[in-house]
Amino acid sequence: MRLLKVATCNLNQWAMEFECNMKNIKASISQAKAAGAVIRLGPELEVTGYGCEDHFLELDTVTHAWECLKELLLGDWTDGILCSIGMPVIRGAERYNCQVLCLNRRIIMIRPKLCLANDGNYRELRWFTAWKQRGELDEFHLPIHVSEALSQTSVPFGYGYIQFIDTAVAVEVCEELFSPVPPHAELALNGVEVFMNASGSHHQLRKLNIRLNAFMGATNARGGVYMYSNQQGCDGGRLYYDGCACIVVNGHVVAQGSQFSLKDVEVIISQVDLDAVASLRGSISSFQEQASCKVKVSSVYVPYKLTQSFNLKMTLSSPKKIMYHSPQEEIAFGPACWLWDYLRRSGASGFLLPLSGGADSSSVAAIVGCMCQLVVKEIANGDEQVKTDAKRIGNYADGHSKETKMRAKQLADEIGAWHLDVCIDGVVSAVLSLFQTVTGKRPRYKVDGGSNAENLGLQNIQARMRMVLAFMLASLLPWVHSKSGFYLVLGSSNVDEGLRGYLTKYDCSSADINPIGSISKQDLRLFLRWAATNLGYQSLADIEAAPPTAELEPIRSDYTQLDEVDMGMTYEELSVYGRMRKIFRCGPVSMFKNLCYKWGTKLSPAEVAEKVKYFFKYYSINRHKMTVLTPSYHAESYSPEDNRFDLRQFLYNSKWPYQFKKIDEIVDGLNGDSVAFPEEEEEATSSQEFGVVAANSGDPSAGL
Repeated sequence: MRLLKVATCNLNQWAMEFECNMKNIKASISQAKAAGAVIRLGPELEVTGYGCEDHFLELDTVTHAWECLKELLLGDWTDGILCSIGMPVIRGAERYNCQVLCLNRRIIMIRPKLCLANDGNYRELRWFTAWKQRGELDEFHLPIHVSEALSQTSVPFGYGYIQFIDTAVAVEVCEELFSPVPPHAELALNGVEVFMNASGSHHQLRKLNIRLNAFMGATNARGGVYMYSNQQGCDGGRLYYDGCACIVVNGHVVAQGSQFSLKDVEVIISQVDLDAVASLRGSISSFQEQASCKVKVSSVYVPYKLTQSFNLKMTLSSPKKIMYHSPQEEIAFGPACWLWDYLRRSGASGFLLPLSGGADSSSVAAIVGCMCQLVVKEIANGDEQVKTDAKRIGNYADGHSKETKMRAKQLADEIGAWHLDVCIDGVVSAVLSLFQTVTGKRPRYKVDGGSNAENLGLQNIQARMRMVLAFMLASLLPWVHSKSGFYLVLGSSNVDEGLRGYLTKYDCSSADINPIGSISKQDLRLFLRWAATNLGYQSLADIEAAPPTAELEPIRSDYTQLDEVDMGMTYEELSVYGRMRKIFRCGPVSMFKNLCYKWGTKLSPAEVAEKVKYFFKYYSINRHKMTVLTPSYHAESYSPEDNRFDLRQFLYNSKWPYQFKKIDEIVDGLNGDSVAFPEEEEEATSSQEFGVVAANSGDPSAGL
């Protein structure tokens, strides 16, 4: 038997915070060595943090990374353990995203990334070059200060693997695993038995299984030990890196780390038998045949032994059941951990939430409550870092009708927040009096006989006043509480409202950060039902059951403002539009054709056409609001957030004359024809459930 003990990790790194990052790297190596591991894998770009973005273009960033690596190699950190360290490296005129492989205070090899992530949230081609040379390894001359300190002038650089006395080890960096022809395929044919995947992979609802299936698939048909390391936490931006470091042997997960955690360092250890890899490969005829005529990959020979022979004191790791969180748990734990990192690193003293008692703001309150529960749990488990941060911050969070006021106060009490019941009627009245003094006119709501313009203007004033008051309270309440610092204002608009533009620009959705900004209304309602039971916030059940309303218009005995009526579409429809627009890349015509099939058993082509045109009209009218949308936790693949995920113009011709004309031509061509549509399995059973097609003039989203 060739027994090998390996370690991979989740690290909570912070972009450009080298001291914090090095502290975590050293702690992970120490824990790996203490457990007897001889290989330690860290996340992609762990020295600098993954989210440095244009800081990667600064020479200082690369220089500091080398300084940190030099410090690591001058100590005893790499004695007796192969360490894969992620950092940027400049070679000649090119900048590469690299894994630096170190052992016994020497750099063994530098492996640049072959396939760069350059879609969705990722822009690696803006900062790095992909390594394209698949031939011999190049010679890389180390920076002078590193060379002199280590007495090592150069190191092999490029695509290859390390051949030890008893096994072969190689790196596969993040995106490479998901490329059409991943490197591990030919590396396995060259005899590589241990693969190390260093990643900076972000959380997205319902997507963990795709990642894990890729790890298992990499070694299921060709054998091998696949190690995966990831960052975990908020490193300074909209993404939450969701950890889940794991180790897979011959297609089976034998170790899995947490997906959501407040720990800065989590090390995963496994004891594996490499003979099991050799045995599987020897039993697969196709593997043997392809290995016999493989393309040779370059290697670096290291006369060092990693494995141990048969030893009853060392227990082999067995396959385990994979841990998957439900979407409701993902909504609770992911944004909660992201908020904690943002709170403790921003220097703020707490959160302030405009809590209306509706589903969205109540979801944010529940997520903050979940964060508090996680903090208390970690402190009880002895995490001194969490305890130190919590003692500094303190445990405060703050937050129209009579019913919503009561629900808001009850929820605030349940999560332990300090609740203020603020009536803004006086502020709004003062603004209206000023307007009347200036213009000689006083606007009225539609229900009181006012025009559409008056109605929208009054709703926008109210929404913006809430934003102004929220920031004033966030600045001054710490002083009221005799605390230092400030409170972070939390936003509470969901991804569907952002897509539709159902929010007033610079209104109460404007905040410092928004934990639900890319989560759909449907998912939030599922979360509220889950949180009422699992987080112990019983008032959430009543909140979820209430119909969604902005409550920006006066309530009358015969009139209550409802979101779906205002929007002219249901949240269920919005979710469908959002996925088709972004995930399936549909323009108006393609969306119309697809929805004719999807909704054809309930709606005529003409009705589908009206819905599609109505959506694109309001999407384009309101797209400009994305330019000032509060930075949001990224959780949904159809997010309309335009910072870098959904890059589109914000000035449209909202009439879409060419596209809408094409839709009308298709509808005209279908009139009188017999059209067969498949039975619908997912959507509502009657056309009435799809909402109102006609434009509603009371939509507060139309205001600028």
